[in-house]
Amino acid sequence: MPQELEVDGITVTVEGRGPAVVMMHGWPDSPALWDETVAALQDRYRCVRFALPGYDLRRAPRPVSVDRMCQAVAAVVDAVSPEEPVTMLLHDWGCFFGYEYAARHPRRVRQVVAVDIGDTNSGAYLKGLRPREKRMIAFYQIWLALAWKLGGVWPGLADRMTRYMARRMGCRTPAGEIGWQMNYPYAMQWLGSYGGLRGVARVDKVFGPKIPTLFVFGKRKPFMFHSPRWLALLATSPGSAVRGFDAGHWLMKQKPAEFNRLVGDWLDGRLAGGQGDGSA
Repeated sequence: MPQELEVDGITVTVEGRGPAVVMMHGWPDSPALWDETVAALQDRYRCVRFALPGYDLRRAPRPVSVDRMCQAVAAVVDAVSPEEPVTMLLHDWGCFFGYEYAARHPRRVRQVVAVDIGDTNSGAYLKGLRPREKRMIAFYQIWLALAWKLGGVWPGLADRMTRYMARRMGCRTPAGEIGWQMNYPYAMQWLGSYGGLRGVARVDKVFGPKIPTLFVFGKRKPFMFHSPRWLALLATSPGSAVRGFDAGHWLMKQKPAEFNRLVGDWLDGRLAGGQGDGSA
């Protein structure tokens, strides 16, 4: 039976037995993103899930700074695995915040499975984006940042804006489970809200050689969230691996059997390193 803990105002669900795998979702999702993955792993891993602060729509909006987010993640990790380091399974903004936690607490992280978000704060990534890709990224992210700002005075419109963008991007989360409260990371990114995102670790300096990483990405997207240099770094780092799927951003929902088999094989130590396409 699942176990529920209350940690730092966050409901944490723990299922299964074995080494802890801490799962962090992104925008505009919930812990349900990992339902199929938990079912595939819980016979040999202890799967730990929680909603990012502010993403549980049953509670009041709770925007947090990067520092406060890392403190919340640290509290969860310490509660579920006080002695042993954990594996982190990350997606979207869960990658960004999970990377930062791992950079600050490397001894608490055994390894990382990162889904679709790589070295987005590196010079190599930014230089590699074409002008059209930069415009597309700016458009959807500023849209969501503005929806966040509207949420305090016009929540109905802010919700509609948020759900519209989620549909446009192919998100499979039901509309009723998406709200403007989830958009604060974009306000941090573009408006400098809640301390902004300055001073965070360069992930290409932390992962691969220092923390073994499996990076899984969808190839069917209008733009990527990683650079070729990031793929090469991980593909040549002992213990790390890269796989691309014929899928979009939410590949764990689009290719669940293949995704969960890949993650399980890597966690079990049966997956060779290097680079492959992982296509079904």
